[in-house]
Amino acid sequence: MGESSTERLPSGRHHLTREDVSASQRGRLLEAIVGAVAEKGYGTATVADVVERARVSRRTFYEHFEDKEACFLAAYGMGVEVVLGRLSEAAQAEATEGWQARLRSDLSTYLAVLAEEPAFAKALHVEILSAGPAALARRAEVFELFSARTQRAYELARAEDPGRPQLAPESFLLHSGGIDELVRECLRTRGASALPELTDSVIASTLALFRALD
Repeated sequence: MGESSTERLPSGRHHLTREDVSASQRGRLLEAIVGAVAEKGYGTATVADVVERARVSRRTFYEHFEDKEACFLAAYGMGVEVVLGRLSEAAQAEATEGWQARLRSDLSTYLAVLAEEPAFAKALHVEILSAGPAALARRAEVFELFSARTQRAYELARAEDPGRPQLAPESFLLHSGGIDELVRECLRTRGASALPELTDSVIASTLALFRALD
């Protein structure tokens, strides 16, 4: 996810700084653990699998990460940053105005990004559940982040129509959890390429939550 950080460094003499080399190695390791976990499962994937995919030494791995868990959590964080960046880019490119347009842009872009990155989608929507307490805690934080994003949109909707009821924060967590479960089931049964087919249903259910079906 991001070619500049993951391409293999040229062999022989080059003019990259130590910082460039380190960033390239780290990026390849993050990509590698996503691929290894998606293929083998978190419990089965090993550091050896990661360094083989990343084409770096085991010593290099431990220069960047304490263990497999630390590497996987870093990959999770990278993925969240990429998704958030794409959401912002899409909203700016489409010059979205109003809360409904922003919601439609966010939801369709989110599913499109996951479809473009099947290994990422599987590793971080399925395998995250078996990656241990720290991973589950981080997943909960991300749920809060995306739920807060939806809640902000709802507050804009209420500003337009004060007659809409005030919803408890748990309502938006349920919304995020429902989307996550839809994504996970689609990955299990149909694969990442089918995720954009969920777009209309996800948008409709979100508008229903907002009392905005027309």
